[in-house]
Amino acid sequence: MSARPRVVVATGNAGKLREIRAILADAPVEFAGLDVAGAVAFPDEGDEYRANALAKALAAASQLGLPAIADDSGLEVAGLGGGPGPHSARYGGPGLDAAGRVEHLLAALGDASGAERAACFVCWAAVVTPDGREWSAEGRCQGSIAAAPRGAGGFGYDPVFLLPQGDRVMAEVPAAEKNRISHRARALRALRAAILEAAGVRA
Repeated sequence: MSARPRVVVATGNAGKLREIRAILADAPVEFAGLDVAGAVAFPDEGDEYRANALAKALAAASQLGLPAIADDSGLEVAGLGGGPGPHSARYGGPGLDAAGRVEHLLAALGDASGAERAACFVCWAAVVTPDGREWSAEGRCQGSIAAAPRGAGGFGYDPVFLLPQGDRVMAEVPAAEKNRISHRARALRALRAAILEAAGVRA
């Protein structure tokens, strides 16, 4: 039996790698992390999700000689003028961890209420082959910002991202459910056929 074709997941975020593998678990492809595929020198990130995702995937594909997928995600909050957006992973400065960025976000919102706390998780996912073919797709998940962090699941801003149905933040949602409804899940599902094509898998 031949080995499954390998596609590199161009991220150093262990939580993101785990989610991508779970979302695409039914694809006949091995999704290799950088710990297995090799180190990649990534370009500096810019101000656009799609361009960032494509640049990361291109860097991995060209340097490792394998098809690569990457995504760029962010949280957009109405009361912050759509920020932090593509800068979500660096929001508040390089010295903050995920909990620190959540705290910084809540402090920036202050006592904002109602429509000002409306929020959206945005994800652009991309797949690029070593010969330069590229595809991309977008996914979104609407919600709002909770008053305080809750839950033990997920990562990033999940503890304060309040889903519109019920009274749960993303960090309180079981992983299997999150991987059906999240912005990343929607983007990757839209990109699934392209990922198989990039990997040389016949649909």
